[in-house]
Amino acid sequence: MFAATSPIWRVLVELLAGIAAGIANGIAGGGTFLAFPSLLAVGIPSLAANVSTCVGLTPSYIGGISGYRKEITQQRALLRTLGPACVLGAVTGCLLLVSFPSATFRSILPWLIASGTALFAAAPLITRRIAHIDSNHPARRISLVTGTFLIAIYGGYFGAGMGILLMALMAVTLPFEIATMQGLRNILSTFINVAAAIVFLLGGHVVLHAALGLFAGCLLGGIIGTKLLKRLSPNSVRVIVILFGVATSIRLFW
Repeated sequence: MFAATSPIWRVLVELLAGIAAGIANGIAGGGTFLAFPSLLAVGIPSLAANVSTCVGLTPSYIGGISGYRKEITQQRALLRTLGPACVLGAVTGCLLLVSFPSATFRSILPWLIASGTALFAAAPLITRRIAHIDSNHPARRISLVTGTFLIAIYGGYFGAGMGILLMALMAVTLPFEIATMQGLRNILSTFINVAAAIVFLLGGHVVLHAALGLFAGCLLGGIIGTKLLKRLSPNSVRVIVILFGVATSIRLFW
């Protein structure tokens, strides 16, 4: 709580938390676990900190969108399909957050992230097993849209590790290279965060100085994270995403 007594310290903590969270989200996700505790540390109540984190981290995916523009240019039709699921899911998650206590949800959160990480790690094996199923098969598309909607609900509710869950879902439902999936992850995450941010701003739950501090830091951090990721091989990126997922799961269980 040391920063709560000084506006200068408070702004510095929020800005640095935004940079760190932006880098994490630019690489694999999990930036919420850096930003959310930082806002608690400067004296912001948990609900307001959660909401302000969601709004403040929105630009952390912008660098990823520009960095992977070439890989996702051909995926506009897919984005038009998944966009409504992102928006509807995010709004649903926001309404759940402000309407019901989070104790039950928090108890299943570590299992959710751990399962998503395990699914992403096993994706190459799963993909080989279902390679005979056409990528446009209705079962794959239904799983993709439904999964995106459920992850968007989670994104509107809390969102930590959302990128890992999206990567896991796409890895077993889409026949794309990992760079394309990273680009799609950033766009879908932006849809979810923007929809949630609008709901929270309209509801008046946002602590403005906290959201702005994170926002400014994330603009820089997201670009840095994406540039670092673009320099790595696909196998290295896969390992990093898995490590982020394992670390996030351990943190949640602990």
